[in-house]
Amino acid sequence: MEKMHPQSEEALRLLQKTMIAGNYSPRSIATYLREIRYICAYFPDLSPQQWTDAHIIDYLHYLKTVHHVSYSKSKMTAQSVAFFFRHVLKRPYDVPSKLYPKREFKLPHYLTKEEMQRLISSCRSPKQKAIVELFYSSGLRLEELRMLKITDVDSKNNRLFVHCGKGRKDRYTLLSKRVIETLRTYYRNQKVKPQVYLFEGTRPGQPMWAGAIQWTVRQAYNHAGLSHKEHKTHALRHSFATHLLDAGVDIHTIKELLGHSDIKTTMVYLHLQTSKRNLIVNPLDELFKDDNQIANIPKQSPLI
Repeated sequence: MEKMHPQSEEALRLLQKTMIAGNYSPRSIATYLREIRYICAYFPDLSPQQWTDAHIIDYLHYLKTVHHVSYSKSKMTAQSVAFFFRHVLKRPYDVPSKLYPKREFKLPHYLTKEEMQRLISSCRSPKQKAIVELFYSSGLRLEELRMLKITDVDSKNNRLFVHCGKGRKDRYTLLSKRVIETLRTYYRNQKVKPQVYLFEGTRPGQPMWAGAIQWTVRQAYNHAGLSHKEHKTHALRHSFATHLLDAGVDIHTIKELLGHSDIKTTMVYLHLQTSKRNLIVNPLDELFKDDNQIANIPKQSPLI
C-alpha cells in the first residue's frame, strides 16, 4: 500500500465522485485517479491543499528525467492536476503553460496497401481476421471495437454505429461488404455464440478484454512478418485514414468517419498521402529532364 497523507484518500474519493457526477467515461475516471494518486504518493507528507506550482513542476521533472515519459503522458498529468485543482480543491488554479510540454510532431505509423493485404491474408482464425479487418475497414479505436455490440452492425446500409466513442460522441462509420461476410463466417464458427458484444471473452455477455484484442492483432502481425511495425492496433486506424485520402476522399469526410473533434487532428494524414506526392515532379529532375541537356544553363557557360 502506497504511503500518502491522510487527506489524500479523501481527496481521491471526492475526485471520483465529481467525475462520476459529471458523466465522465470510466476510462477517464481511472486515468485521472491514477495520475493524482501517483502525485499523492510522491508527496506523502503533504496534503493536496498544500501543493503549489513548485511541487507540480518538481513532479513533472521527476517523470521526464527518471521515467523518460512521453509527451502524451506529461500532458495527461498536467490535465489531471488542472481538473483536480479546479473541481476538487476549489482553488483558482490554472496549470501554467510552462507545465505543458511542447508537442512532439510525429507522423502516425501506418501500413501500405501491400502490407495490409499480407496482414489480412496471414490471419489464422475467423475471429482474428474479423478483428483485423474491422479495425482497418472502419477506422476504429481499440475501445470502440471492444464495446461494439451485435446490434451496432447495420449490414443493410453498410454502416457501423459507434456508441460513445472518444469524448462520449456517437457516430456512424463505414462497414465493408467484405467484413460483413467475414463477420458471418466468424459467427458461424463460434462454438459459444456472442450474446451482446460482437467480440466477447470467456464470460458470455461481457466484452473481450482490451489486452486480448491487442494480443490477437499482434499475433497477426507476427504471422505476416510485420512484427517490427509499431502501435499495432492504432496503425490499422491510421492506415484506414491514409488509404481513404489516397483514394480521393475529402478530409472533412474522413474527420467525421474517425470521430475527430478538430480538423487539425485529421490533417496530419496529409503528410502520409502518396497519390498526389507521386505526381509531383522534383525541381531537380525538371531541370535535368533531358539527360543530354542541362536546362537553364547557357551553352557557352564555362561549366559545359
